[in-house]
Amino acid sequence: MMKLSELRLVLAALALPALVACADEGTAIPDEGEGNKSEKPDWYYAGGELGTTFLATQNAFEQPSAAVDNQGLYQSFKNGEALFEKPFMANQEGVRSGLGPVYIRTSCLHCHPNYGHGQKLPEGSFYTSDPGNGCLLVVYDPATEGYVSWLAGMPQGYAVAPFKAPIDESKIKVHWNQAVDGWGNKFDDGETYELIYPTVTMPQDAIYVVNQGYKLPTAYEVKLESTIGIYGTGLLDAITEADIKAQYQKEEADGFMQNGLNPAFFANGDWTGLYKNALQGDGTGYARRFTYALSRGPLQDAAGANAIWNITNVTRSDRRYHYLDAAGTYAEYSSKDPEVQAGFDAYIARIDPKKEHASWWEGTMEQRIMAYLNAKDLPVEMTDEEYTDLMVWHRGLAVPAVRDVDNPDVIRGKELFTEIGCAYCHRPSWTTGPDNIVDPARFFKGNELPRYPNQKIWPYTDMVQHKLMMASDIRGDWCRTTPLWGRGLHQKVQGTSTADRMHDNRARTALEAIMWHGYSPQSDAYESIRKFRSLPKADRDAVCTFVDAI
Repeated sequence: MMKLSELRLVLAALALPALVACADEGTAIPDEGEGNKSEKPDWYYAGGELGTTFLATQNAFEQPSAAVDNQGLYQSFKNGEALFEKPFMANQEGVRSGLGPVYIRTSCLHCHPNYGHGQKLPEGSFYTSDPGNGCLLVVYDPATEGYVSWLAGMPQGYAVAPFKAPIDESKIKVHWNQAVDGWGNKFDDGETYELIYPTVTMPQDAIYVVNQGYKLPTAYEVKLESTIGIYGTGLLDAITEADIKAQYQKEEADGFMQNGLNPAFFANGDWTGLYKNALQGDGTGYARRFTYALSRGPLQDAAGANAIWNITNVTRSDRRYHYLDAAGTYAEYSSKDPEVQAGFDAYIARIDPKKEHASWWEGTMEQRIMAYLNAKDLPVEMTDEEYTDLMVWHRGLAVPAVRDVDNPDVIRGKELFTEIGCAYCHRPSWTTGPDNIVDPARFFKGNELPRYPNQKIWPYTDMVQHKLMMASDIRGDWCRTTPLWGRGLHQKVQGTSTADRMHDNRARTALEAIMWHGYSPQSDAYESIRKFRSLPKADRDAVCTFVDAI
């Protein structure tokens, strides 16, 4: 019987004429014609031999890597894909059940439309009911820049009755502001550009606990933070910790960054803050590598593993508790809400029909609601097999090959990208290690997931945080260098009118994204942008063309 991987290769070969016919739509297909073979440079294969897909169509971010097929994981990948795409439900039976009691979105696809990052929000209301708005609210104390304690770090705008949403999103407004940099948004040859950034207003009456009588302990402000691309994260996870540490050591020794390195994570040649999971794991420290804030370590306990739980509040065997605010404020005020109390009996009868949790049924209504919301032994709603499938899919997504590698403008842009210093932080390539998969939560053994040993990959990131010092910058100012691979396909994949770059999608073009890097003289990228400004327009355009091609 033909193996699944062999069958897929045959089907791919049969489909090749159709793909070639679509080449004028931007599909990148290696030329394998006899006597006309075109050798591609190694940087064309963004994800290496095991992690590159050769589609550049609207579904370019959705493709399984060769590692998925090689390891016989295709069906598991497809099962995980369905868990990513389909909405979760509030019922207690069936696949994708268990939504709530409060939640952020009903599906992963809402935040990652067509598997990419979030889209730029329009002027006006902060809507999240339709797929596309991948922006999350960052509610923080401006005095400390830490998250407020009375909302979950990723605030929830929805609830399953009788519970009520922690925030009323309809009252939250987004406004886009004009910004002018030190050069007056103008190059010396007369070309101009615009810079915009969002501000967010959230009145106190949009906050549930405030409406229930809670007095806020501190002031708060709100920013937007877009979701990130999820393709290729398995390849980034395969970079060794030793190589990441060596990158930090090199940058510290070079001293090129005027803001240095984040002392919370690295100083004097060694780590000062590793990622640890002492709740599900044993507290072993790991190099931080994922999210803008570098809040996560290995992928198996990183953003995706966390989001499939906290976005939907669907429990699993290693997360048998609700995602709520750290201070317990929501549980306290919900338990006292007469309307929540009135509907709790009907709600809990669905959750615990056999009355297996005595504390949810005995005592005052306030005590019962508190016991349920703070429980650590909730029923398991996502099976271990389903969660494994989701992570096979997550780790198995391939990266699109670089487009137009034979275009002289792309080649020239690549050279200039290095010459002016962009390639220092946006480090072009890494070589993965043996990819001995680790999991701080001790759920995965590793052999059930796709692996990417010894691959030369081209993500264009140094995996380190830097400061750009933009107007209304990211919370805390430190931001991991965003991998650039595939970002030039955003508009095609998502059908948007703008490129939607930077952490809050403020940059509508590659040029705007570049110029935001030089908004302030205090930016770590300021000198590179000064050099970019000195280039003739044709060369500036070539750099943008290259950035959009990778």
